[in-house]
Amino acid sequence: MDLGLSGRVALVTGSWRGTGAGTARVLASEGATVLVHGFETGACAETIDSIRSNGGIAHEVVGDIRTDDGTRQLRAAVDSVSNRVDIVVNNYGVAEGSDWPLSDAESWHSSYDTNVVSAIRVTNEFVDGMRSNGWGRIVFVSTVGATRPGERIPEYYAAKGALPSIAVSLAKHLANTGITVNCVSPGMIATPEVVELFTRRAERKGIASDWASVEKFALETGAANPSGHISTPEDVGRFIAFVVSEPAWHLNGAHLRFDGGAADAVT
Repeated sequence: MDLGLSGRVALVTGSWRGTGAGTARVLASEGATVLVHGFETGACAETIDSIRSNGGIAHEVVGDIRTDDGTRQLRAAVDSVSNRVDIVVNNYGVAEGSDWPLSDAESWHSSYDTNVVSAIRVTNEFVDGMRSNGWGRIVFVSTVGATRPGERIPEYYAAKGALPSIAVSLAKHLANTGITVNCVSPGMIATPEVVELFTRRAERKGIASDWASVEKFALETGAANPSGHISTPEDVGRFIAFVVSEPAWHLNGAHLRFDGGAADAVT
């Protein structure tokens, strides 16, 4: 199926590593020009090299989207390499927080600003251009914890839990503009950091360090889902690529869980 992404310009926040990098690589493989975002110059080199080595088009754009000034810096960087942005994937987020006894107003505000307000800053910066062009795609990346939060880092789960609501509200606001807004909530993702973490834990238990063994261990110790596997960053990227595609034009205001069934929820 042709996703209709050839020639589109996609900005993926936090795409210098992890899930964002996987999403950037997939979008580039589908023909989109990808703006790879990082907080420091040079941070995106590895992701960009991997895209270009496979024939894709990618540019580094830098800005600390946790601040208004940094978001303006990002906008200037984008304008220096592209005259438009068709797709915004608000991937950047940090699983930060503490626990209920230690959390305070500062930790709650910090997590909300990082995981929610940063995405709003970026969206507001580029949505008018999409509106003018009559076509656009906005995705907020949340987490399985938006539906099934844990006891620890409640600040993070509450912040991520706001994103599905934001997607519905913004979709209504942008009715009849040609712009769709959706929220994607992955489960556990086999980023290099997650793979390393569970590999170390498995080794301490005397379990083999090959991924099949480590994945089984991770699923048995807290990440169970009916699919029996943990998705990769590229798996998430392929799902997002469909969400922002031309064939998905009627998908709008949706909260889409990509968690192998881990959320264990009907709606």
